[in-house]
Amino acid sequence: MKAVDVLVIGGGVNGTGIARDLSGRGLSVMLCEKNDLASATSSASTKLIHGGLRYLEHGEFSLVREALIEREVLLRAAPHIIWPMTFVLPYHKKLRPWWLIRIGLFIYDHLGGLKLLSPSKGMSFAGTKIGQPLKPIFKRGFYYADCCVDDARLVVLNALDAYEKGAQILPRTECTALAPHPKEEGWVATLHDSINESNFKVHAQLVVNASGPWVNQVLGLVGSGVEKYKLRWVKGTHIIVPRIYQGDHAYILQNEDKRVVFAIPYEHKYTLIGTTESEYTGDLEEVRSDMKEVEYLCAAVNHYFRHQIKPSDVAWTYSGVRPLLDDGVQDASSVTRGYMLDVEEYHGARMLNVYGGKITTFRKLSEQAGDKIVALLGRGQGAWTATEAIPGGDGSAANFTTFFKTLRREYSWMPEPLTYRYARSYGARCREFLRGFRRMSDLGEHLGDDVYEIEVTYLVNVEWALTMEDILWRRSKLGLHISEETEKNIKKLLKKILTKKDTSD
Repeated sequence: MKAVDVLVIGGGVNGTGIARDLSGRGLSVMLCEKNDLASATSSASTKLIHGGLRYLEHGEFSLVREALIEREVLLRAAPHIIWPMTFVLPYHKKLRPWWLIRIGLFIYDHLGGLKLLSPSKGMSFAGTKIGQPLKPIFKRGFYYADCCVDDARLVVLNALDAYEKGAQILPRTECTALAPHPKEEGWVATLHDSINESNFKVHAQLVVNASGPWVNQVLGLVGSGVEKYKLRWVKGTHIIVPRIYQGDHAYILQNEDKRVVFAIPYEHKYTLIGTTESEYTGDLEEVRSDMKEVEYLCAAVNHYFRHQIKPSDVAWTYSGVRPLLDDGVQDASSVTRGYMLDVEEYHGARMLNVYGGKITTFRKLSEQAGDKIVALLGRGQGAWTATEAIPGGDGSAANFTTFFKTLRREYSWMPEPLTYRYARSYGARCREFLRGFRRMSDLGEHLGDDVYEIEVTYLVNVEWALTMEDILWRRSKLGLHISEETEKNIKKLLKKILTKKDTSD
């Protein structure tokens, strides 16, 4: 039976963040995830690293402050997959008053301290590129700074860092049973490997339940009636449409129901619009967008923009369920985005359960979890992630603009859009699969649409990709850009790589 200090259940941003934190403290860690990494909530976000301006309205000052501080910590740690963006908030005279928004933005600027980002400012839209896409009734507004993130890649890179620090990362491996060890401290966990259709057992001194919406289902493995905190599942749907305005800025749109909807430049050719927020009571394995949600998002955008969109314009949708702590409020959009780390002892074995949270605060959550676990186990080093880069964000990639220019000179024989995509997705790590290359033929088979064999091979061999969805929609968003022919070529190559890998294993 394998033995580890900590078994982490859940391969989302909190699970991989905790695995990374603990591995860096010198503890032995195993992470299991029943599907692919970032296959649920953590790849279904609005792709923002932000304080959450609207949470100030609900009095969530400590949460917003923590998130604003983390925003700059993460921007330093991963400048390749996290980047600053200007957000424009058009003033709607029938909704929140001007003075209230101005005060809110003043607090937002000063609550966490601005070092890398610009302060907010009121502005007139007359004669500006920012105002041009909006309907004439919106004559003024505000702008402020926040950050965008490639959420699924953030998860994978946390897992990669954990792996390189000694953790065992096991996607497509489900924890199917948990029981106290009959003779020693800790747990015996039964894990099911769905790739090989095999079971094996692990002895873990402590279990971390970071399974997101499934947190109470995992607790059900321990026994019935042990759920301590109630969760509310809040479903968020986003739509992707062909670009509806020019510019690198985003818009935050107020609505009469007091929700906000973002319109964000996405993948060069598109605009990301979201999110909806509604109670969800369905099957967690079957979270899908519906026409009502798509129509809601189209209507929100059409209220503000000259360019009108309709459901038939939607190129892609994605939906996810956020597991939020039930704080008793009626409106789903007002439920707290705070988190709870709860340590419980079940039949003499200890488990840390993660409730709630948001992508912006995952590192801080992970650090707090690490502190608790080190204290419980009586071994392990101190906190370390606040000043350390996430893979690809270190060294020369610390300043992305300079890094990209250097990479362009280094690999001048590559098309600029391809170089940019490699730089943005992999940061300094792209040099691992480009090292020694001198010409396009070194990239291997051209699969079409600037996709090459070397990248697909890297994703399978280094980043745990196994399916087309892993490659096209989580490790990248190539699914939005490639032809059917290219997709067929990738599928053929993927099968070849996996067959070769199975043989060598």
